Amino acid sequence: MPAEEQKERAALPRDVGLLTRLACAELKRAGVEREPLLQKAGLTARQVDDRDAWLSVQRESAFLELAAAALNDPFLGFHLARKLDLREVGLLHYLMASADIFGDALRRAARYSTTRIEGTLVKYRSNGDVTISYEHLGVPRHLDRHQIESRVTGLVREARHLTGRNVSPLSVKFIHHRGENLSELNAFFGTEVEFGADVDEVVFSASVRDLPVVSADPYLHSLLLRYCDEALAQRRASVRTLRVEVENAIATLLPHGTARADEVARRLAMSERTLARRLASEGLTFTTILNELKLDLARRHVQDPSLSISQIAWLLGYQDVSAFNHAFKRWTGITPRKMRAQRDIIPPYWRGARRAHG
Repeated sequence: MPAEEQKERAALPRDVGLLTRLACAELKRAGVEREPLLQKAGLTARQVDDRDAWLSVQRESAFLELAAAALNDPFLGFHLARKLDLREVGLLHYLMASADIFGDALRRAARYSTTRIEGTLVKYRSNGDVTISYEHLGVPRHLDRHQIESRVTGLVREARHLTGRNVSPLSVKFIHHRGENLSELNAFFGTEVEFGADVDEVVFSASVRDLPVVSADPYLHSLLLRYCDEALAQRRASVRTLRVEVENAIATLLPHGTARADEVARRLAMSERTLARRLASEGLTFTTILNELKLDLARRHVQDPSLSISQIAWLLGYQDVSAFNHAFKRWTGITPRKMRAQRDIIPPYWRGARRAHG
């Protein structure tokens, strides 16, 4: 492998690979070979079997999509987090479980989350209600559904486990879109989950912050805080790439028709001229990134029969379907409907969803 490629791979955000290993266990139970899926995602069985190995977040996202299709489970991340033994989360779980009150457990879990997940910045806010938000770093947000859904599901499970109460958040929001039946998610969270939001976040009422943690252990908590501080000091700096930051900004702006260079530059706290100059230094233009992202999203959305063609056009910022059809045919050589008709490109679980939703 060339030195430059090795350097690039080493810089990719990583995490401890828990969800990938859980997905592999589900594949084994279902009698599905994991090796071909791992290979397609750029992972190896040796990496997965080494519980001390860290895995590329981006490759994990690709593997989870493949595993979800093989298992006919469009909500794989959610289901894995529902089954998870919370002790498998490791140090962060025990840090939360030994805190005095739930607000402290949340605040410290957010602070030390990067000791396990390099691709996501977790933020804690408590201005009245308590908000936990997630920001992707160095990882294209539009490629991630299962990991972010599993993290939020795990957080709500922790809330109920640590407090001994059936805590339900006031709101749950995800940036990505879903067209499937959401009744199972809504029932678990105890609120109507919002997809296509501007942010990934969970909001709890202010009263939840002061709930006592049933397993509080001040001595253990103090000890674990020292371990976490050491781990935080040793972690790698968060990897940020301008292209990914631009893609993540564009993805949230597209449905509103405001995915313009000036608006993206404003969100990234720089001038439009600075954005253009920095992109040019990497051999990129804003228009190139925008069009490539639209194509990637279009292919993904077209393969989801729960979304109509007019909905897809709106999600990509087109004012009418004909403009989207024209752009899609220019990109791929065929219309969205013709691509959708090619059943072999549609994952098995989406075929089931199409029958279920008519």
